[in-house]
Amino acid sequence: MTELLKATDNYVLQLFKENLDEIYVYHNYTHTKRVVKSTQEIIDNTDIDANKKQALLLAAYLHDTGYIDGAHEHEEASALIARGFLEQKDVDEALIDRVQKLIRATKFNNQPEGELEEILRDADSSHFAKDYYFETSELLKKELELRGIEFTDKEWRKENINVFTEKHRYYSDYAVKSWNVHKNENLMKLFKQKKKNKAKFKKEQLKVDLKNQSPERAIQTLFRTTLRNHIKLSDIADTKANILLSVNAIIISLALANIIPKLDQVTNRHLLYPTLILVLFSVASIILSIASTRPNVTSGEFTDEEVEKRQVNLLFFGNFHKVPFPRYEKALMGLITNKEEVYQSLLKDLWLLGLVLNRKYMLLRWTYTTFAIGIICSVVAFIIAFTTYDYEVVANVIP
Repeated sequence: MTELLKATDNYVLQLFKENLDEIYVYHNYTHTKRVVKSTQEIIDNTDIDANKKQALLLAAYLHDTGYIDGAHEHEEASALIARGFLEQKDVDEALIDRVQKLIRATKFNNQPEGELEEILRDADSSHFAKDYYFETSELLKKELELRGIEFTDKEWRKENINVFTEKHRYYSDYAVKSWNVHKNENLMKLFKQKKKNKAKFKKEQLKVDLKNQSPERAIQTLFRTTLRNHIKLSDIADTKANILLSVNAIIISLALANIIPKLDQVTNRHLLYPTLILVLFSVASIILSIASTRPNVTSGEFTDEEVEKRQVNLLFFGNFHKVPFPRYEKALMGLITNKEEVYQSLLKDLWLLGLVLNRKYMLLRWTYTTFAIGIICSVVAFIIAFTTYDYEVVANVIP
């Protein structure tokens, strides 16, 4: 018995290696070995005689050999291949007939007859109750795709659930007792996947619906981006003004500390006008820098008439910081109930922010211009003062 089974194993391995199409990524030697192992598991836990055990294991090895000629009617092809091989091994005719009958019983839609057919059918579908079920399921799905039978993930999951609940059941006592529990666990995992994917689909569909129901999404993005850019430009203007303010403050400090105290000396009087030019232009630059960053103080109040006519920007704190909260809440709630008025307020806020930016950058431009002119004029004045300075005349004046 052992020698025959070993020879059968080697025969099936060689047969698949040489003749099985590569599209059969599920129905191959690996699947055969799994079925043999499951058959042996049931045999070890069932009281049957040695001849029946041999027939079961031979049928398990040979039951899918017909796939070398294609999937159509592969059970019949497998039975014929099994007969040819077993006849070469001088196997008893009764055993050959039994093996063929068992192989034909593996057809999924057939109802097994007798204990042996039930055992082989259970072994052939043992993966339903195994930890590797989902791996084998994906392999079978891929094999069907390679054969031109395609399923979406949703369709495949539905088909598997249908097989579990409607088309398949275990027959042997051992399989019913030991495998049904694990089969049901895998079925529950399928249901969980279905529920999870259904929830994910609903979530994605909701996003799509919300997107389709919100044509103003682009408008909101436009306002958000534009307002953010304007605020960033305002920060940049303030930073530039602060830099110029600091530089000019340093220039004035140095002038006051080092140059101006020495101008009362006769030898330094030629530096009076260059120094004066430098200080005056620096002061002008400081004044312009302060003006560009100086906040505009508003009244902080509004009237009901202004709210009704939408003449006040409720989104700017300077217009409501003195207004009691209930009054402001009432005005703002009246605004947000009308989508068009919300957009009008955003437009007004954007427009007013643009006016502020225009003032900032105009003053900033004047500040840079004044600073540049002051530096140039003072440098020229210093050059003229030094080139026209008459050291001999000054020396004669000094006693």
